[in-house]
Amino acid sequence: MEPGLVLAGTEGARERSWSLLSNHGLVFIVIARDPQARVRDIAERVGITERAAHRIVADLCEEGFVSRTRVGRRTVYDIHPDKHFRHPALRSEVIGPLLEIARTGAVLG
Repeated sequence: MEPGLVLAGTEGARERSWSLLSNHGLVFIVIARDPQARVRDIAERVGITERAAHRIVADLCEEGFVSRTRVGRRTVYDIHPDKHFRHPALRSEVIGPLLEIARTGAVLG
């Protein structure tokens, strides 16, 4: 998890913890980086329960961002870069550029 943000200037400064990406976004990035990751591994990397990871993977599959295929006893994921973001402010944008950043860590110019 990310370190918390300390808000100063209040009586007994308190710590707030937040992340720029939601758990859905983090699961998406884990799958993009490792399409053969087990749900157990996804959950561990994101810092959520396996049950939550299963639910998020199901959401991503249901919305068409990810598809899964059984190969023997394993599941292999495929990300669909032509899908558009769900948020109204980003609906005109496809997820492909985010996918590239997630996979390589490089910002495309």
